[in-house]
Amino acid sequence: MDPCPFVRLIVESLALKLPQATKPAGSGVYPTTTPCFCKLRLKNFPSQTALLPLSNSSGDSPPESSTSAAGFHLDGSTLRRLSGKPVTLRIEVYTGRMGHTCGVRCGKLVGRVKVSVDLGVSQTRPSVFQNGWMKLGNEPEKPTTKLHLTVKAEPDPRFVFQFDGEPECSPVVFQIQGNIRQPVFSCKFSADRSRSRSLPPDFGNKNSGWMRTLSGEKERQGRERKGWMIMIHDLSGSPVAAASMITPFVPSPSSDRVSRSNPGAWLILRPNGFSVSSWKPWGRLEAWRERGPIDGLGYKFELVTENGPNNGIPIAEATMSVKKGGQFCIDRRVSRDSSAMSLRSPVKGFVMGATVEGEGKISKPAVQVGMQHVTCMADAALFIALSAAIDLSMDACQLFSRKLRKELCHDHDNESFS
Repeated sequence: MDPCPFVRLIVESLALKLPQATKPAGSGVYPTTTPCFCKLRLKNFPSQTALLPLSNSSGDSPPESSTSAAGFHLDGSTLRRLSGKPVTLRIEVYTGRMGHTCGVRCGKLVGRVKVSVDLGVSQTRPSVFQNGWMKLGNEPEKPTTKLHLTVKAEPDPRFVFQFDGEPECSPVVFQIQGNIRQPVFSCKFSADRSRSRSLPPDFGNKNSGWMRTLSGEKERQGRERKGWMIMIHDLSGSPVAAASMITPFVPSPSSDRVSRSNPGAWLILRPNGFSVSSWKPWGRLEAWRERGPIDGLGYKFELVTENGPNNGIPIAEATMSVKKGGQFCIDRRVSRDSSAMSLRSPVKGFVMGATVEGEGKISKPAVQVGMQHVTCMADAALFIALSAAIDLSMDACQLFSRKLRKELCHDHDNESFS
């Protein structure tokens, strides 16, 4: 089945040129290189925010440094809805820090610009709609603030998958294209404390770097969630990928939650040769629970890939709301900044995105995989296994004072922690 059409609207090379030194609004100390930020607005999409470094370049020369926004992802239904209609990207520029203090916005509006976007041509070829400086304001007698930006769109076809049930219920996974649903994978979940069959006998010796020594706290019976595994099979019944809980999820001392100092971890596995008992690691997913800006509580994920010379390098991270869930995304453009993760990451462009629900909701993960990263269905199966591990981690990270549903309990023994 062919991939689904997607278009990616990219906003990059962002920088600001002020007519004179501008003191940021609000209180606090700000770096002289980034006292400003902008908000990007596209109708029916959440707004995005990006910092704006200041530029001293002369004339129409490009800025010395710049930043990028996360951009907008438009799926097939959105493209059909907007077909033949004018689309306007609005950019608002502010001085001062981002956010609010005591309910009052900290930044001061400097001006706005608009860029017209034609999404029709972007489904088949890359298109550039703006590249250079734009003036903010229409008062010729006053010095003008200028915004530098590049706005372009490019086709970004993706394979779309949907779990037909929660991963712990061993569902079928469908590939979606418009109104067509075609089964492509089946899942088999198990919760076995011994987990003697989750990995080959010599796996620990060959892959000691992926294993984490368990402390005495981890081995306390009734205070750990371990042995979970989900196998992904193709339509012939052959295993093509798996996710195995390699480090148990346990509460940190004197608490009932999994913390960053002691995260649980999964190995994402692919077959190694033709033997069904031989696997090799593709990546390791760590998960824990922490306080954050989303609803005050969130789940944190970090993915480390095993990829030759890039072995051990984190390539993606995400924070999801406990109540609402969220999306885990492997996307190089999203993390284009000066962080070590971004600079060392071998990932280029959009790889995958998995959307899961929060606590107390029925979660049927939706998965998107970039076409360029799928050479065969076994490649897609790895991302299906990763998505299942993310969803199951939401359960594994629940407070240990809560009871898990029976499908997640070892031998269907109702697991209660008080």
